[in-house]
Amino acid sequence: MIRVENLHKHFGGFHAVDGASIEIATGSITGLIGPNGAGKSTLFNVIAGVLPPTSGKVTMAGEDITGLPPHDLFHKGLLRTFQIAHEFSSMTVRENLMMVPAGQSGETLWNAWFGRGRVAEEEKALAAKADEVLDFLTIDHLADERAGNLSGGQKKLLELGRTMMVDAKVVFLDEVGAGVNRTLLNTIGDAIVRLNRERGYTFCVIEHDMDFIGRLCDPVIVMAEGKVLAQGKADEIMQNEAVIEAYLGTGLKNKLKAEGTA
Repeated sequence: MIRVENLHKHFGGFHAVDGASIEIATGSITGLIGPNGAGKSTLFNVIAGVLPPTSGKVTMAGEDITGLPPHDLFHKGLLRTFQIAHEFSSMTVRENLMMVPAGQSGETLWNAWFGRGRVAEEEKALAAKADEVLDFLTIDHLADERAGNLSGGQKKLLELGRTMMVDAKVVFLDEVGAGVNRTLLNTIGDAIVRLNRERGYTFCVIEHDMDFIGRLCDPVIVMAEGKVLAQGKADEIMQNEAVIEAYLGTGLKNKLKAEGTA
């Protein structure tokens, strides 16, 4: 689905992404881990068109998408969520979802004045789809709640719901578990697995919770200092000494050795 080849992103003399190459297989849930400052979010931002690359290439299903802006990638089915949810706080949860699909009839002044019937029918269909999404995510009881009143975990579910309002092909989730309690994190994980298995979504997930990564992701890619350090199954990654040292720290590495687990 996604192939990244020798990608570089420099900020002055700082090489945030330094020759990274990864592949995200169609239908996979790929994990992307690494210490803070490893370049994970910057890599996401370049793939998703938020930042232009310094050099390198990104393809989606064989098509060169390097440097395309987010709205063009949105129409191709590539979506990205952020560590901090970006909801319309004064609008209801249902209205937040209804805002997502592009090209709605009511967006033009002509239709707003003279095509009210068509606009009303379209909004009715969007509301029905939004309610279906909320039911899928088990937050249908929050449909009429202002989005700004949601908890951190509920906002992450709302962001996931936005991807369901369009024909998403690949979704990049940036620290979906940040600030989320364990119960809601499990709910988010269940939704990701269902979307993957039942609707064919391809995911790439940045996350620091290794239990969450181990439950959902295969393969797991490890970044450090802007480069790809390792790739494999979660249990293999956790036994990789270079990963333990770079990602988990030398203190934990020595502890695991003492316990005979590394």
